[in-house]
Amino acid sequence: TPPSTTEPTQPSPAPNHKSETIVFADVSWTASTFMSNIAAFIADVGYGYGTEVVTAANVVALKSIETGDIDVHMDVEARSIGEVYEQVVASGKAEALGVSYTPVWQGWLVPRYMIEGDAERGIEPSMPDFEDVFDMAKYWELFKDPEDHSKGRFFGCVPGWQCETINTLKIEAYGLDKYFNVVSPGSDAALAASMVAACEKGEPWFGYYWSPSWVLGITDMYRIPEPDYNPDLWNEDSQFGCAFAVEDGAIVGATSLRERAPEVRDFLTKFNIPVDALNDVMLYLHESGKDADEVIPWFLTRYEDIWVNWVPADVAARVKAAI
Repeated sequence: TPPSTTEPTQPSPAPNHKSETIVFADVSWTASTFMSNIAAFIADVGYGYGTEVVTAANVVALKSIETGDIDVHMDVEARSIGEVYEQVVASGKAEALGVSYTPVWQGWLVPRYMIEGDAERGIEPSMPDFEDVFDMAKYWELFKDPEDHSKGRFFGCVPGWQCETINTLKIEAYGLDKYFNVVSPGSDAALAASMVAACEKGEPWFGYYWSPSWVLGITDMYRIPEPDYNPDLWNEDSQFGCAFAVEDGAIVGATSLRERAPEVRDFLTKFNIPVDALNDVMLYLHESGKDADEVIPWFLTRYEDIWVNWVPADVAARVKAAI
């Protein structure tokens, strides 16, 4: 008698909900683009809904949930976008569904080897007794501005972003404007390149950056302690004299999904990517040169232990089959 063989079990077909299209916002930063595409893919192949990913500016995307033109914004930083977020949720047309990733942070950084050294590279700590942001005054000479040797160089925010003004005022709030020039990097790419180049050479670097980011996937940076975030200080009059707020990336969705696509709404309430994994995704996107929708199979294969917790077993089986 020939040995019995077991045919691989095929997943049950997804229900046909293609008449209902769920529109996801891509607000044009890498994390948002990736998460919108991965969520749309799962809603499509796993749940059988029609999906669309549309590009829109951050605030416009959020307001478009209220008008019914967009169903899901995967990356809302509620504190940063403040009043607009509150208005849209108060309209009853939108609701917070969950946390897309955590934590979201912005801050001032130096390479960790400046604080702790790096024995493998033979780097001694150059700031061994460093405690907090106010100590930067006594270490300014490590960061001398090549254009002005009387001060150190602080790499500020990308021109036109709100953090450009915030960082300039924070430098003044901490009394560091006497010791540092705020240097405009010109672009996100230039800011990231300056950090990477310094770290590769084991040189000093002092500046602003945020997480998640591909840059933090290949550099070991130390976030400088500041006074705890205080909403009473977070304004121009107080020169933003405290740390940036640490936030969660919130998923905001149309309340109409409760009736139109309850299974997808439930999936979005469970969606969550740890920030270290998202940094890894950002790095892979950067190094591979691929678009966000092209790395979906890579993510779903590499991080199966994460995403299978978002969906029922039958949905997970259909997603696995699709990749």
